[in-house]
Amino acid sequence: MKSKSLLRYTILLAVAAGIAASPVQVGAVTHQPPSEGTQFVRLDQPQPVRENARTEAVEFFWYDCGHSQALEQPLEAWAEKHRADVALRRVPAIWQGSPDEGVQRAHARLYFTLERLGLVEQLQTSAFRSIHTDHVDLTTEATATDWAVRHGVDPLRFGATYRSAEVGRSMDDAAAQFVRYGIKELPTVVVQGEYRTSPTKAGGVEEMPEVLDYLVQREQLQKG
Repeated sequence: MKSKSLLRYTILLAVAAGIAASPVQVGAVTHQPPSEGTQFVRLDQPQPVRENARTEAVEFFWYDCGHSQALEQPLEAWAEKHRADVALRRVPAIWQGSPDEGVQRAHARLYFTLERLGLVEQLQTSAFRSIHTDHVDLTTEATATDWAVRHGVDPLRFGATYRSAEVGRSMDDAAAQFVRYGIKELPTVVVQGEYRTSPTKAGGVEEMPEVLDYLVQREQLQKG
């Protein structure tokens, strides 16, 4: 059997641990308020937020992660419900030193290109589907540009943005944030730079929006 990469093994192990939890533990999110240390944890070093008017939620994801794909639609619905009081920010995962770092950097470059072109909302789901369902390689400029053109994006604008210094800086910052936020599982969502939840903590991908609701409400009550 071929060996798994460290990141894939860690993600699968974490999810397996969540699946192995007892029904009482998993059901606790639904029937009782989420509790610190179980459904979410507090960051050892809280991080600054980028917007004061609304509560910030930061999602760490990877296009090649099936659980990140599974969270995409529920998270979009959750963000739409909280459009007035929550600012959702996405950060593509770059785990420095991992066997998958090269692929992660390529996918992060694609994401930040779409972000700078204002196309994330339009093409995020398509990127996940192309990688997971159609098995499209989006790790080079040529393949990413070809994919973008098929989705109606101007190739010159896409290429110039893909190679831009701004996108490069965003990738470096994403790698640094991965470390600062203490990310160990994908996907992970951090609320207001202080509270972190993930599929293993929440009891599954489908349970994460409920935990996020609680964390947003908790944060807003603290603000008064």
